[in-house]
Amino acid sequence: MDIRFSGGIGTRIELIAGEITRVVEDAKGAVAIKLGIGKVEETDGRKLVSLARKVVRTAREHKLKEIALSLKDFSFPQNRISDRELGRILGENFEMAGYEFTRYKTKKEPEVETIFVSKASTEAEVGFKEGQLIGREINYARDLANTPGGDMTPSILAEAAKRQFKGTSVKVEVLNLSALKKLKMGLVLGVAKGSAEEPKFIIAEYWGTGKPRRFGRGPDSKTSGEKPIVLVGKGITFDTGGINLKPTDSLMGMNQDMTGGATVLATVAIAAKLKLKKNIIALVPTVENAVSGSAYRPGDVLTAMNGTTVEVLNTDAEGRLILADALTYAKRYNPRLVVDVATLTGAAITVVGKRASVIMTRDQNLENTLRDLGEKSGDYVWPLPLWKEYEADLKSNVADIANVSGGASAKSGAGAIQGGMFLLPFASTFPLWAHIDIAPRMESIPEDMLARGATGTPVRLLVRLIESF
Repeated sequence: MDIRFSGGIGTRIELIAGEITRVVEDAKGAVAIKLGIGKVEETDGRKLVSLARKVVRTAREHKLKEIALSLKDFSFPQNRISDRELGRILGENFEMAGYEFTRYKTKKEPEVETIFVSKASTEAEVGFKEGQLIGREINYARDLANTPGGDMTPSILAEAAKRQFKGTSVKVEVLNLSALKKLKMGLVLGVAKGSAEEPKFIIAEYWGTGKPRRFGRGPDSKTSGEKPIVLVGKGITFDTGGINLKPTDSLMGMNQDMTGGATVLATVAIAAKLKLKKNIIALVPTVENAVSGSAYRPGDVLTAMNGTTVEVLNTDAEGRLILADALTYAKRYNPRLVVDVATLTGAAITVVGKRASVIMTRDQNLENTLRDLGEKSGDYVWPLPLWKEYEADLKSNVADIANVSGGASAKSGAGAIQGGMFLLPFASTFPLWAHIDIAPRMESIPEDMLARGATGTPVRLLVRLIESF
C-alpha cells in the first residue's frame, strides 16, 4: 500500500456523523463515499483504530484501488494525541486492514493500492511512515501464523526469521537438536519427541546501543551499558494436543499456535528498522506437538534446563514447557525486562472473551504500563493475579512441579492463572517479568474489521513498551 501526501484522483472517503454510509456523486460526476462513524463525541482512541480499518475495508468492499481522504477528518479533540501519533495509528491500521492471506488463492480480490492523504503535517507524515513499517511487519507475522502447519514447520519458521532480518543489523542464530541436547533443554526436547520435525531455538539479537560489557568475574562482577529487553515467544508450529489429543473442532487453527513466536520476531525487526536506541532480544523455542509412538505421555517426568523436574499431567499444556526452558536461557543475557508472549490457554478466552489479551506480572508499575500502552496501541490487555496461594494448584507428588493442576485442584478453575504460575519460578530472578496470554486474540472477530485469521497481537503493544521503557 502506497500512502501519498498530496491531492489524488482516488475516490474520496469522508467521515460523517451518523450510522449510515452512502455513495454520492457531485455535479461533475465525482464519486465520494460518506462513511458513517456514529456519534462524533464518542470517537475516542479505540474508535479511531476501528475507523482507520473501516476506511480500508469499505474501500475493498467497493473494489477501489485508489482513495483520497483528509487527515482532519480523523482529528477528534477528545483524542488529544500528536500529529505524529495520529499518523502512526492510521498507518498501522491502514496496513493491517488492507491485509489478506492469499498465498493459496489462484484468484485474488482487488487491493487498495494507494491512499492520498491531504492536510497532513510533516510530523503526521513521519508517523504514517513509522506506522506503515510496523503494520507491514505485523502482516508478515500474520502470514507466518496463517500458513498451514504442513508448510510452517520449525525449520521453515527458522528460515523465515532469517529472511525477515535480512539487511538489518540483527544477528540471527538457530540452535538445532544437538545444541538443545547440549543445553539440556529437557522440556523443549520432551514436547518435540512425538514429531518427525526437529525442534529449533531461534535467537534474534538487536544491539541498538551496543552490547553491555561485563567487568570482573563471579557474583560481584559489574556490567556497563544498557541491559537488554528479552522477548520470549511460543513457537508451536502445530498443536495436536499430543496424547491428550484435541477434539476435531479445536484442532482447526492450531497452525497459529506459533503466533507468540512470530510476533516477538516482528517486534525485533521493527526495532531494528526504526533504528531504536534499545537492546532487544527475541527467543523462540519452536517445535511441533505431534502424536506418535515416540510422543511424551501423561505421567512422564521431564527435567528442565535449570534442573527443575516437571510432571506432565496433560500433553496439551505444552506451551508453558517450552517457554520455561526459554526463560532459563534468557538469564544469560542478564535482562532488565523479560516479556513472554504465548497463545497459552483457552481459559484466558473464558475470562476476557476475544477482545483483549491477558497479562500477568507481580510488578504493579509494569502492569499499569502495559494496560496504558494497550489502550494507546489498540492491543488491549487485562490483568490476572499471580498470588502465592495458586502455587498449591501445581503441586506434584512425584516431581518439583506439575504442568497443570491435578487431583482435587483440577476442578478449581483458574486455568489461565495456572499457566502464569507455572512460568513464574522460571522467571523469578528477573528484575521485571510479564506474561501475555494472547490466546483470546489469536484469531480476528468481525468487530476487528480485519481479514479472517491471525491478528498480529501484541506487536503494537510491545513496540510501544520498548520505546517507552
